[in-house]
Amino acid sequence: MNKERFEKQLEFILEADKEKNIFRQTHLTGYIRSENDAEHAWHMAMMIYLLREYANDDFDVAKAMMMALIHDIVEIDAGDTYAYDTAALETQAERERLAADRIFGLLPEDQCEEMKALFYEFEAGESPEARFAKSMDNFQPLILNDYNNGRDWREHGVCKSQVVKRQNRSQKGSDFIWNYTKGIIDRNVEKGNIKEG
Repeated sequence: MNKERFEKQLEFILEADKEKNIFRQTHLTGYIRSENDAEHAWHMAMMIYLLREYANDDFDVAKAMMMALIHDIVEIDAGDTYAYDTAALETQAERERLAADRIFGLLPEDQCEEMKALFYEFEAGESPEARFAKSMDNFQPLILNDYNNGRDWREHGVCKSQVVKRQNRSQKGSDFIWNYTKGIIDRNVEKGNIKEG
């Protein structure tokens, strides 16, 4: 047993626990409280497994689930960037790059490189695993918001064009999910939860 390696892994595991303290704009079902990043990642990973049959392409389910579990860990340092905050989106990539270097750098070198590669593969959204994981990253808050009668969209005055722009990337991972998503968007526009425009 390599005690130094094990202790580095434990340091990362304990650092990752801080993800539970990063709260998102999306609320849990029932609008009880804001969801945290760890809950979002867990929910996404479960969705990847359960909804895998709707992916456009065959993919490595375990790899996509791991992408989901680590994709927002950088927000421990970088903070949550709200999907419709254009100013914060401009600096997001650099903030998250610095965070990835520090946080994954806690791991032994081989695992650091492995986790960074997964993180950047997810960010690029090109592989079948990343495309489907990104679809779930978009779909998960959408279904929570829909369940909560669009309260988060109303609170932020979100327009249909903003939601469509974010969600249409889901089509790369799943045509089925994208078509289902369009119905959710249209229904919430009709209800006044998402503004026209």
